[in-house]
Amino acid sequence: MNAPATRFFGALEPIRFQGTDATDPLSYRWYDKNRVVAGRTMAEHLRFAVCYWHSFCWPGGDPFGGETFLRPWMHGVDPMEMAKAKADVAFDLFRLLDVPFFTFHDVDAAPEGANLAEQAKNVAAICDVFEKKIEETGVKLLWGTANLFSHRRYMAGAATNPDPEVFAYAAGQVRIALEATKRLGGANYVLWGGREGYETLLNTDMKRELDQFGRFLAMVAEHKHKIGFDGPLLIEPKPREPTKHQYDFDVATVYGFLERYDLLADVKVNIEQNHALLAGHSFEHEVMLANALGIFGSIDINRGDALLGWDTDQFAMDVGELTLVFHEILKGGGFTTGGMNFDAKIRRQSIDPADLLHAHVGSIDACARALLNAAAMLEKRTLTAPREARYAGWDGAEGQAILAGKRSLAEVADRATAEGLDPQPRSGRQEFLEGEVMRSL
Repeated sequence: MNAPATRFFGALEPIRFQGTDATDPLSYRWYDKNRVVAGRTMAEHLRFAVCYWHSFCWPGGDPFGGETFLRPWMHGVDPMEMAKAKADVAFDLFRLLDVPFFTFHDVDAAPEGANLAEQAKNVAAICDVFEKKIEETGVKLLWGTANLFSHRRYMAGAATNPDPEVFAYAAGQVRIALEATKRLGGANYVLWGGREGYETLLNTDMKRELDQFGRFLAMVAEHKHKIGFDGPLLIEPKPREPTKHQYDFDVATVYGFLERYDLLADVKVNIEQNHALLAGHSFEHEVMLANALGIFGSIDINRGDALLGWDTDQFAMDVGELTLVFHEILKGGGFTTGGMNFDAKIRRQSIDPADLLHAHVGSIDACARALLNAAAMLEKRTLTAPREARYAGWDGAEGQAILAGKRSLAEVADRATAEGLDPQPRSGRQEFLEGEVMRSL
């Protein structure tokens, strides 16, 4: 703990774009932050953020084994000094990766404390540190959030807990984190319902819990306006893990919840690939649906393991999958306040400091390459033209009249009968389109 924390990665210069012929593994081959693509620079499109929790708080353990990383800032006597040392390492990583944003949970950044008053004091102290580092580096806060799932008190949920005192404690924790996010100039605030669900229906009153969850989010929205926080609130859909069933199961479920509790004006979604798979969807499905419903906000960029049924949070490297995701993001207009948060962790055997750099560099390049592919596909109308052709009939006079409510069921049926309609199916051309996407990579 006595050595300067910034020596953790060695005396390195920031990683730079060197082109596709580069041989240095710590260089960007595809991510040229100043390159203009579809009217914006890559940095403006991608809005990368490094997360605090997996990168600096996870010790490398799993259910069958403990710590493997042995990070120096995880071992010490004074929790606040360790938090400051961790901040030094974190902002050094942000500097080396040359990314514009970071994200954090309250207890990632500052010691939790024995009670809310102590936690507020600790978060305020670490905000003092963050403010100086933000000013020095120019790295900004994409979003903050509160950890309402790790502590023993939250074993039965936070907002959905059967004990209103746990609900009240969670409210206090969120107020601290939301106000810290505003203080640091955060662009969004995330509400991740890590245990807002149930393990068994035998002891669960689902209506009560849903009403509690809806009221909790409404209270957060009310406080957001009270303190003048301009960014949106974001919910991160997740179907399972740690509970059997989460109330924020997927984008469609969250939309229905927001509609029921009148929260659509203040809340959007933060989508994660690994969670999409656990819900039985593809990543691009969740992004397309969020755009269609008008609640797309931000994404956590990671991947799951197709052979494992849990949240492995690996760094995203699949350019093909990412190309389809960026196609939908660009088609929807791109990010506004949101961005791409690396909610990903290196494997527990990746114990060298450089492994953390290589993971981010590889994933950043994969995203940049996918962005270029997606922009080219949109320019060539690789998928948009066939989609428009497939639905062209709905753009005609009758199709538009039906959708506008100008035709009754009887009127539509009468026309079909009078005109002797005999519509014939047309090919969906799936294999052709798959080939077109493959040739675009």
